[in-house]
Amino acid sequence: MTRARSSLVSLSDTPYYHVVGRCVRRAFLCGFDKLTNQDYSHRKIWVLERLRQLSSVFCIELCAYAVMSNHYHLVVHVNAKAAEALADIEVMNRWQRLFSLPVLASRYAQFLEQRIEMSEYEIVVAKELVATWRSRLMDLSWYMRCLNEHIARQANEEDGCKGRFWEGRFKSQAILDEAGLLACMVYVDLNPIRAGIVSIPELSDATSIQQRIGEWKRSSDSMIERHQAPINSLGSESITGDNHSVPLLPLTGAITAERISGVPYPFKEYLELVDWTGRCIRIDKRGHIASTVPPILRRLNLDAERFVRDIKSRRPGYGRSIGLRVRLRQFSETIMLRHFRGWGLYEAVAVK
Repeated sequence: MTRARSSLVSLSDTPYYHVVGRCVRRAFLCGFDKLTNQDYSHRKIWVLERLRQLSSVFCIELCAYAVMSNHYHLVVHVNAKAAEALADIEVMNRWQRLFSLPVLASRYAQFLEQRIEMSEYEIVVAKELVATWRSRLMDLSWYMRCLNEHIARQANEEDGCKGRFWEGRFKSQAILDEAGLLACMVYVDLNPIRAGIVSIPELSDATSIQQRIGEWKRSSDSMIERHQAPINSLGSESITGDNHSVPLLPLTGAITAERISGVPYPFKEYLELVDWTGRCIRIDKRGHIASTVPPILRRLNLDAERFVRDIKSRRPGYGRSIGLRVRLRQFSETIMLRHFRGWGLYEAVAVK
C-alpha cells in the first residue's frame, strides 16, 4: 500500500535521503532513444540547471547525483536548521524565485523594510504564509515537485505533446547512518559504470563524481595519479563542467565544531573508495573497473569483505531506508511501520 511521503520522511531520525525519479515506461527520454533514433541527452543539462536553481531556493543540499538516460538518482541532505534560521524577508525572497507572492506578502516585505504600516491582523496572516513557505523550503516533496514538474513541462513543450513524463511520484530511501550514506553515494556515482556506458568515473557525464574531480582539477595544479597516469579525460565536452555544475556538499573529512557542514569523508579517500568499489562488487552488471583497498574502510571499521557484503545486502535503491539494524528499527517505530521491504536481507524480524 502506498504511504504518504510525510510518513516516510523523519528528519528527527535522519536528514539524509536517497531519491530516484524514472521516466514513464523507463523510456530513454533523457538520452539516445534507439527506437526513434532521437537524442534527448540535452535534457540532462535541463535537470542540472534546475538542480542548481533549486539549491538557491531550498534548504536541501546535494551530496551526490547521477542523471541517466531514463532515470536519475539524488542523495540529499535536508538542512532544517538552515531553514529555521532564515529571516522572514529571506524566506519570501527565496520563494519568489519560483512562485509569485500574493499582495499581502509583498506588503509584509515592505513593512519589514519599514516602508509602510500594516494592521496587526495583516501581520499575523502574513507570518502564517511565511511559516508555510519556510516549512516547504525543507520539504523533500516540494523540492521534487519543483524539479519534476519543471522538467516535464519543458519536455512536453519541446515534443508538442501532453501527458506524463515521469512514471509516477519519486521514490525515497532514508539513509540512517554514515555507512549507509557512503554506500548510497558510491552507488549513485557508479551508475554509468554499472550500466556499461563508461569505464572510469571521470568520464561519467552528469554525475557528481565527475563534477568533483573536475572542480578539484580546475582549482589545483596537482594531479591525482591513477594507474601512474594523471586524470586528463575531462575535456570541454563534459556535461558537468563549469557551465552546468551543481552546488554540492563538500567532502570535508571529519566534522568538527569549527566545520559543521559537509560530507564527512576526505576527498581523495572517497575517490579511492569509488574506484575500489567499482572494481570489487556488482560483477553481474555490464560494467566494472579493477580493485584497490582504500583507507576509508578501516576508518569506518569495515574490512573489505564486510563492506562488499554490506553493500550487496543493503542494496541502495531497495526498500524505504538503508542503515544498521538498530537504526532501521528506530526509524520504523518513528514512522509507525511494522514491516520493511528487505528486512530479510538484514536477518531481522518484523517490528512489533
